[in-house]
Amino acid sequence: MRILHQDPYIVVIDKPGGMLVHRSFIDRHETRFVMQTLRDQLGQHVYPVHRLDKPTSGCLIFALDPSTASALSLLFQNGEIEKQYHAVVRGYVNSADMIDYPLKEKRDKHEDRRTSEDKPPQPAVTHYQPLEQLLLPIPVGNYPEARYSLLKLRPETGRRHQLRRHMAHISHPIVGDTTHGDGKHNKLFRQELGLKGLLLRATRISFVHPVNEQLVECEAGWDELWHGVIELPNWTVV
Repeated sequence: MRILHQDPYIVVIDKPGGMLVHRSFIDRHETRFVMQTLRDQLGQHVYPVHRLDKPTSGCLIFALDPSTASALSLLFQNGEIEKQYHAVVRGYVNSADMIDYPLKEKRDKHEDRRTSEDKPPQPAVTHYQPLEQLLLPIPVGNYPEARYSLLKLRPETGRRHQLRRHMAHISHPIVGDTTHGDGKHNKLFRQELGLKGLLLRATRISFVHPVNEQLVECEAGWDELWHGVIELPNWTVV
């Protein structure tokens, strides 16, 4: 694992896309997990305090002891950890805005046995800002060309698949999202551009350290997939 920050209490890593954080009944065939890999790399137990979906890459925090894990979990619950993502979405997004759209909790029948299926939708807020737009002279569906936007996303809440569900809700699904996305555009990126994976990356995370009270700021930058995306020609600033 690429380590972005490490001290006696906390480690922040750059999670690879396509890798589960921990063992799951959903993907029983998987043999590599972030928790076990990081534990073996550091030679000590690590404690997860939040999650990134399997296909999502970028900044991920682990505590190195149970007390710090509890303190970090409280920071997350209180909205005191600032998270920033980048995403490529279908279509042109021309202005910044906020999505305030409650989401019904997704129940995983294997892992969330205690989650009630009757629970009402929970508040969910996402801020987004367009940075650049991309025009590809490649036919897709009924259109002679394909249009995309590079966005900066900042979630206020942390509902499961929030960013993916919110962007699909406003008809700008994230490219590479096989659950909430657009299959035609996912196929275009895979077959025409050779870029396979979810184009959602946790690029920055910041918080006040719960033990030493110092500001911790971590930036993941781009990984191999994202370098391939950013280096495409025809990007223009919004």
